[in-house]
Amino acid sequence: MLLTRIGYLVLSVALVVVSCGHAQTAKIVTQGDTIAPAPVAAPALTGPEMQHYSSLTAHFFEPMLASRFNGSILVAKNGVILFEKYKGYKDPQHRRDSITPHTAFHLASVSKTFTAMSTLKLWQDGKLDIHDPVAKYLTGFPYPAITIETLLNHRSGLHNYVHFMYKPFVNKRKFLDNADVLQYIIDHARDRDVFTGQANRHFEYSNTNYALLALIIEKVSGLPYPEFVSKTFLEPLGMTDTYVFTIADSAKATGSYYGTGRPFRMEFLDLVYGDKNVYSTVRDMYKWDQALRSGSLFTKGVLDSAYAGYSFEKPGERNYGLGWRMLLIPNGKKLIYHNGWWHGNRTVFVRMLDEDATIIALSNNDYVPVYSSKRLCDLFGDYHQLQSHETFGDEEPDPADSTGGNSLAMTPATPDTIAPAKKGPVAFSGSAAPAGRHHAIHRKVAHYVKHKSTRKKVSQTQQAA
Repeated sequence: MLLTRIGYLVLSVALVVVSCGHAQTAKIVTQGDTIAPAPVAAPALTGPEMQHYSSLTAHFFEPMLASRFNGSILVAKNGVILFEKYKGYKDPQHRRDSITPHTAFHLASVSKTFTAMSTLKLWQDGKLDIHDPVAKYLTGFPYPAITIETLLNHRSGLHNYVHFMYKPFVNKRKFLDNADVLQYIIDHARDRDVFTGQANRHFEYSNTNYALLALIIEKVSGLPYPEFVSKTFLEPLGMTDTYVFTIADSAKATGSYYGTGRPFRMEFLDLVYGDKNVYSTVRDMYKWDQALRSGSLFTKGVLDSAYAGYSFEKPGERNYGLGWRMLLIPNGKKLIYHNGWWHGNRTVFVRMLDEDATIIALSNNDYVPVYSSKRLCDLFGDYHQLQSHETFGDEEPDPADSTGGNSLAMTPATPDTIAPAKKGPVAFSGSAAPAGRHHAIHRKVAHYVKHKSTRKKVSQTQQAA
């Protein structure tokens, strides 16, 4: 059966093979910068193309779907959904309420894409300037050198509130909100575990930046952050299953679980939003992706600013824009994405702008291998990720320890450091290849399929032993 499947996949591939150490500054939006023209529609996929992409995508996700993954997956290209799968339960502990297309998951840090684009929408509309100091909008903010832009690109020098608000004197018996985070910063402005002492010196991923951006959005718009996001994006785009979590949503919100099935309990930082707390489905996230591509929401200047890298003090492919992670591939390709992790929620949102392809995977049972979904991008373009030594962990720190308590059980991994991946075979390339390369690509596909299946069998044997 395996050999038959490999042969089928190889045949399907035959059908279609398809710097300096200085921070960058965002372009200033001018009145002459009109809304970006809609991109030229990608050609419709042919039947063989759809079969090619769909079959390889399905096989790529087989090990994940055969394991304890609990969540939803969607892969699309050229406006066509190639693969869509829902597995498990909203409550995996009791195996209740099967996951459906309308099951909204906590996006964790993928929520930052909504906060960033909300801020950039206000910039585009002339209601704020991202080059302004944060203190212009947040009364009492103690650091005049920190700008809105340095919040967006994580160059503010502010450390993560998830860490510094775990001090013993912080009341953890009540829920804190964004205003509490700001007040803590004001009250402890001299603490080095709050601020490094210098803005725009280096990249440091920090949830604090996006908690403050939500407050700025509220101050400028006059609306609560959940309402602004809803009126500006969710309602116009028909994202009917998406919302920003507040305590009023506790009954309907999909829970978060350990791998064992035990639920995470709510804790004192769970109501802070902007850095997290958007709930959505894979279908709604695909609407978000397509709307951002459409040219109907933002000017070209704003989008160029959002998708540009700003941190070059360290060599490497990884960078961060205005609300978007990215890989700057040496061959000139750019992969736009964001991952998330909060409690048991682990999420992936990958966007291949050149190929009009998208990978979305959402889970709520602490399933770490979900991050490997990004490797599928090589099916669509020459992103060199299947031969990369990165694991794509991008794991934002989680405040809850292994017992679900209110103390950190371990030091989180540095956000811009990734452990080397286990070496494995090179797989498919989605870029168009000269005819002379077709057979080589077929061999890589067969090699990848064979070895991935073999590794799965070995793992199952070891577990049984």
